[in-house]
Amino acid sequence: MEDQSKKVPFWRSLRTKFALTYMVIVAAVIVLLNTYPVLVSQDLMYQSKKASLQSQAAVIASALAGPEVLTAESVERTITVLGMPGVRRVMVTDPAGQILYDYNNGERAGTGGRYALIWELTTALRGNDVFRSEYREGAFRSRAAVPVSYRGMTMGAVYLYEYDTEQGALLLGIQSNLRSMSVVICIVAVIMSAVFSQALTRRIGALLRAIRVVREGEYSHRVPVTGGDELSRLGEEFNALTDRLQTTEEVRRRFVSDASHELKTPLASIRLLTDSILQAENMDDQTAREFVNDIGEEAERLTRITEKLLTLTRLDNALPAKIVPVDVAWVAEKVRHMLTPLARSAEITLESRLEEDCLVLATEDDLYQIAFNLMENAVKYNVPGGRVIVTVFRRGEGRACWVTLRVEDTGVGIPEGDMTKIFDRFYRVDKARSRAAGGTGLGLSIVRDMVRQHGGAVTVRRREPEGSCFEVSFPYYAEKEEMQP
Repeated sequence: MEDQSKKVPFWRSLRTKFALTYMVIVAAVIVLLNTYPVLVSQDLMYQSKKASLQSQAAVIASALAGPEVLTAESVERTITVLGMPGVRRVMVTDPAGQILYDYNNGERAGTGGRYALIWELTTALRGNDVFRSEYREGAFRSRAAVPVSYRGMTMGAVYLYEYDTEQGALLLGIQSNLRSMSVVICIVAVIMSAVFSQALTRRIGALLRAIRVVREGEYSHRVPVTGGDELSRLGEEFNALTDRLQTTEEVRRRFVSDASHELKTPLASIRLLTDSILQAENMDDQTAREFVNDIGEEAERLTRITEKLLTLTRLDNALPAKIVPVDVAWVAEKVRHMLTPLARSAEITLESRLEEDCLVLATEDDLYQIAFNLMENAVKYNVPGGRVIVTVFRRGEGRACWVTLRVEDTGVGIPEGDMTKIFDRFYRVDKARSRAAGGTGLGLSIVRDMVRQHGGAVTVRRREPEGSCFEVSFPYYAEKEEMQP
């Protein structure tokens, strides 16, 4: 019902718009096809007739030109010698416009002695060559008139009239062929526009259906990608987006599951301890204190978990805090001083090798938490008599210069198979030892997210001959560069 209610109306659908676009283009092409060739052909025929008819009239006028006054007998005698031109009507007049000779449609017309009231003859008697042609009712009607001149004097005029149906039939044939071609083009265009628009909108419809499926939570759905056009690229981007969504959803579900499990364990312990206290009738003070102490430890564990979850939430959602130049060596030394009592109680030696001028753009709290998590883990998961070596140094030059915080320990190390997973949330290499050490499995995730937020990178590798080595690198900040324009 939801899909039906959102169905696009026919006249607003992309398929209709594409089809109409194709049809408009084809219609424009057909109009051009049925006008331009015909106009060009008509113009060519007009030029041909103008040259032919005017030349015939000029030949007759040239033969009639002479010192003698034109008479009906001299005109007829001259035209008989020249031969009758292939026209429908031949007319010759004297300078006053009186008809001397009129041959119309194969026979002599009885117009001799009359005056010719024809515009072309009137214009020719004024000394001008005249030609006029029109295409009407399937025939070309052409008229030409030239003056008969001798030594600058107009002796008369020659008028020719041609009625050509053969050229008209040829032009009609061209028009008929163009109309037939137009009909075929229209049929093919309609079919092709329907096919192409359907093919195009079918791919868009498939993408739209896929979006609806993914919107319902089916993140594993993919769009089949064919071809190499923009729609194919769009399908590839959609599949990449669904891959990201699927991965994010899996991480979210695992995170919720792990967080629930981590929170459930101390809550269950607290519930069990409180039930034991409530059910015990004659519990001595010493036992009650032990139970209450255990409840306090579980509460502290809950506090640590929730604090780290809040930190991760802040990193995921909150806007980055204002960054300032911070000396990594100074922060590392501050953390070393803070962890010295913990290291002394665990019989661990803390060593530091700190270079000067190791400034990065970050927040002091974030750098402190990064260094604290790495160094605290190095102390907690070490062995009695072990060492933790903290090194801060610069490497590279110019814009390729980086500040690195390296934390090494001489503990049991991390198995190769766990190297790529230790930054995942709630992941622990040794779950029993992590719980005993008070770990939540979130510290390294916080480190990774904070480092990325400040444009850095964090890596881990096995330290030879024993232990682990974590390195955090940030782009170096040079104060003198800030002063450059």
